[in-house]
Amino acid sequence: MAATNSEFEFRGVNHLALVCKDMAKTVEFYRDILGMPLIKTLDLPGGRGQHFFFDCGNGDSIAFFWFADAPEAVPGISAPEALPGEGNFTSAHGSMNHIAINVAADKFDAYCDRLKEKGVRVSGVLNHDDSETNLAEKMHPGVFVRSIYFFDPDGVCLEFAAWTKEFDASDVAHDPARADGTRAKGMITGRTPVPAE
Repeated sequence: MAATNSEFEFRGVNHLALVCKDMAKTVEFYRDILGMPLIKTLDLPGGRGQHFFFDCGNGDSIAFFWFADAPEAVPGISAPEALPGEGNFTSAHGSMNHIAINVAADKFDAYCDRLKEKGVRVSGVLNHDDSETNLAEKMHPGVFVRSIYFFDPDGVCLEFAAWTKEFDASDVAHDPARADGTRAKGMITGRTPVPAE
């Protein structure tokens, strides 16, 4: 079942804009290791920095700013401290936790191996399912996406993600949590919503 947007005709993500410490290292990683074509470069006016765009497929881009006076990264606040399964993967409200790059399921294992061959330290393969832990040791029909995670030179967490099933109405079944941890009952599942107190 393909979900449709009745408000806007979105065409995916044009680009995500992140901040790097060293544009040369960023080019080496995204262009030379991950193979993303560098499609646009800009020097910002007044010597403020640079803005480079990398094609990540499907007409989408990952872009980076380099600012000469940007503050240092704060792992655990602006981004995760560790890869999933290896430590604290949380990050602060308003932060970007990670970028999941879509890859074909039939190429997933080969791409994992290729990253390792290029010297990229990756997490173990995570088979995400609807079990209590949301993880399965082995593939089974309930696994909906397979993932590996890794960091770029600035600590931006990246994921190779391969969808393994088509979603249907049963996949949207959880009431969203409010800031205080209570659930907004009925908001998703069609029941009468309970007003926030």
